[in-house]
Amino acid sequence: MTTTSSSRRVCAHIELQVTEVADLVLSIAVATDAVDATEQLTVTSDGQALPAEAIEEIVATDGTRLHRLAAAPVGQLVVDYTATVAPGASERPVSPLEAIVFTRPSRYCDSDRLAAVTATHFGGLAGAELVAAVADWVYTQIAYTPGSSQVTDGALEVYLSRTGVCRDMAQLVVTFLRASGMPARLVSVYAPGLSPMDFHAVAEVALDGTWRVIDATRLAPRASMVRIATGRDAADTAFLTVNAGRADLVTMSVFAVADPDLPVEDTAAVVSLS
Repeated sequence: MTTTSSSRRVCAHIELQVTEVADLVLSIAVATDAVDATEQLTVTSDGQALPAEAIEEIVATDGTRLHRLAAAPVGQLVVDYTATVAPGASERPVSPLEAIVFTRPSRYCDSDRLAAVTATHFGGLAGAELVAAVADWVYTQIAYTPGSSQVTDGALEVYLSRTGVCRDMAQLVVTFLRASGMPARLVSVYAPGLSPMDFHAVAEVALDGTWRVIDATRLAPRASMVRIATGRDAADTAFLTVNAGRADLVTMSVFAVADPDLPVEDTAAVVSLS
């Protein structure tokens, strides 16, 4: 297994214009198993800090941490998050329930609709050989093109258009693997070395009983990535969800760096996420 010897510093800055009192859910904090993370989250409305009781932290069983603002007030809402994560990675065993849930089709990973296509491309492959073949196919056949896809596009649309962003490429990897009988899921991450810098999406696959990360974009070293949220697809890992009311995104910036050095990516290595 490849690990990183560098600490990671990450931050996210989000500005929203709230025009109706809104129920907001943020998914920008590092997951609970990030190694020795120190962090700070601040939220202001029209320059005034919101009281701690206005921000509810909800922790999922998989370690995803959500921050809910059930009544974000009208005005300019500014969110700042910073964290420092120590070197290391946490190997996650695949539970019996995960092996079932993450082999099923989901909203954006429609493996049932791509079952025949998957068999055509990858029939006869299994295990690590299948994982490598899927990652290589998506990397070579899907053009990474910012702004090329719609937020409602699933794996089938990406397969047909042959273009997409990190979310689309990761979801297609997940879909091919699930259609081949391998549990797979989507993970949002901070990714030092990514250019242009943004929240990043990768896939995880159950390989030999452990979750391993795959990045078909190959835009950043996997060993430096830090887990944020884990789920079936992008519906479970969005950095912001507006459940009610109205809040428009004004600007957003993400920063992630490995200190002192960015690891060298080895595409053949088996890697687990922090």
